[in-house]
Amino acid sequence: MPASFDGKLVVAISSRALFDLEEANRVFEEQGVKAYHKYQLEHEDDVLAPGIAFLLVKKLLRLRVEVILLSRNTADTGMRVMNAIEHHELDITRAAFTGGENTYPYVPAFDAHLFLSANPVDVRKALDEGHAAATILPSNVGQSAEASDELRIAFDGDAVLFSDEAERVYKREGLEAFTASEVSSAKEPLSGGPFKSFLAALHRIQSEHPPEQAAIRTALVTARSAPAHERVVRTLRAWNIRIDEALFLGGLDKGPFLKAFGADIFFDDQRGHAESAARHVATGHVPFGVANE
Repeated sequence: MPASFDGKLVVAISSRALFDLEEANRVFEEQGVKAYHKYQLEHEDDVLAPGIAFLLVKKLLRLRVEVILLSRNTADTGMRVMNAIEHHELDITRAAFTGGENTYPYVPAFDAHLFLSANPVDVRKALDEGHAAATILPSNVGQSAEASDELRIAFDGDAVLFSDEAERVYKREGLEAFTASEVSSAKEPLSGGPFKSFLAALHRIQSEHPPEQAAIRTALVTARSAPAHERVVRTLRAWNIRIDEALFLGGLDKGPFLKAFGADIFFDDQRGHAESAARHVATGHVPFGVANE
């Protein structure tokens, strides 16, 4: 019988999101493939430093989440990455090295619930095919010492957990029309966005333990405010999915609130909001919906 993940949560991650490969990537961009290949082999025994998503991955692995490495390296240049995985004692045993080709086709092949990458092309392609995916933004905060073993993940609402149907009204007609539309539709659940299935997978893990013993804590951090909050609350209730904390900020900068929550990662569809948040916590930009058209 072939091996399977037996219902485990599966996260696929690129080597540049997991480790600090910026110097090697600079060689690739400035000098080309041959120079990059030579550089990687010459530095094969130099241990890579943790990247932005490193601490997130450590916490995922402690929860027995299956983490898959997806890399545009060849198996040859990827030896440095595998050596770093071994050095840092990360329980990552499955990998795909595509030799410069897109990595996103392997997201469904591995049945991954989430794909994190530093390559926006792969991320957008994965999203277009219906998979939760985000581009990890440059940041120093993800490399600091971890505060606790608890995994804390924060999500924006519209175009991330939910569809962008409400956001389209806002973009087209403004805040007043958006609020009126959401109030009149308060009892109509929003359609699911690209991260609904990932949130549901987290909820299944949470449901295995009492709330006071859960190793995962989730938060909704949205620019919405009352009275547009009601439709969101009722949508989550209709989905029967738990969110531990909900912050309705009415347009305030999300960064300080994400820091207060202690997010290991935050997902937002709006590039400006995501870049602002990345000054406080590790952040993934979700290039989905009307804000990214």
